[in-house]
Amino acid sequence: MSKCRVAVIYGGRSGEHEVSVRSGQAILNALRPEDYEAVPIFITKEGKWEPGPILPEPGANPGIDVVFPVLHGTFGEDGTMQGLLEMADLPYVGPGVFASSASMDKEHTKRLCVERGLPVVEYEVLHTGNPHTELDWEKEIARIEARFEYPLFVKPCNLGSSVGISKARDRAGLRAAIEEAAKYDLKVLVERSIIGQEFECSVIGNYRPQASPPCEILPSQDFYDYNDKYVLGTAGTSLTPNVPAETIEEIQRLAVECFRALDCMGMARVDFLLERATGRLYINEINTIPGFTSISMYPKMWEHAGLPFDMLVDMLLHLAMERHELRKALRYER
Repeated sequence: MSKCRVAVIYGGRSGEHEVSVRSGQAILNALRPEDYEAVPIFITKEGKWEPGPILPEPGANPGIDVVFPVLHGTFGEDGTMQGLLEMADLPYVGPGVFASSASMDKEHTKRLCVERGLPVVEYEVLHTGNPHTELDWEKEIARIEARFEYPLFVKPCNLGSSVGISKARDRAGLRAAIEEAAKYDLKVLVERSIIGQEFECSVIGNYRPQASPPCEILPSQDFYDYNDKYVLGTAGTSLTPNVPAETIEEIQRLAVECFRALDCMGMARVDFLLERATGRLYINEINTIPGFTSISMYPKMWEHAGLPFDMLVDMLLHLAMERHELRKALRYER
């Protein structure tokens, strides 16, 4: 029996390039040589494919059985790569075009969650990239201040790994935070601050998704930012959160419901905030290509639940091929 040929695409043009490289290497190392033939595809920060573009049109790659895209953030997690793989008629790990795009956009994630009655943190959106309308800073900041008290969190709507996120404690800080976030996206999200605990929960599956036991994030700084995650390496995690069993169950339930609300397939990681003052859980965001590095919690949560890294990769590849087979039965013409 021939080996399954797996193309692992990693790197990319986003601000999460370095994280993607580490995730890609971890997945390549997990592909057992007796079962898989690994085809590493590296994309440089400038967008150059090494070894060259391999997915230009349907049928161009008859030797590729399945693709594992592990491109975090823009140009990989946002539906662009997924659209290319759909055009090439190749099975791939993770959610499809719509789910990837909607999950990447924090505003649309919130809108879809609200439509399903799922709890999200209150927010405002600023369209900082509109070339036809100059932002009225006084008006916009006054609107935000009328609704929320400081501190506030400011984020690019489309980015991950906490890149471009700031905590604003006053008016001057808010403007600086909006300007910083606007470097990374044309839309900026402003949220009220939640004081409490942070959790993450892994989800896997197609039509019957399952949630792992969640983990608690223990930031070493004021909040869990990029430096805390990947540079300093000082953030802590707990795979046995000190919260009641019913809270664990509710996190798992909400994670699956969020996964369904965004029409996800394959995998996702859902992040939560538990407000200390009210005891309320909030869905913070959903990541459709979570990290697979040595410190990434998506695989660690499944490992804690009894699913080792290599078996997790196996399962994700099989889910990708299962979905592709189901879609092959669809008609695209009369």
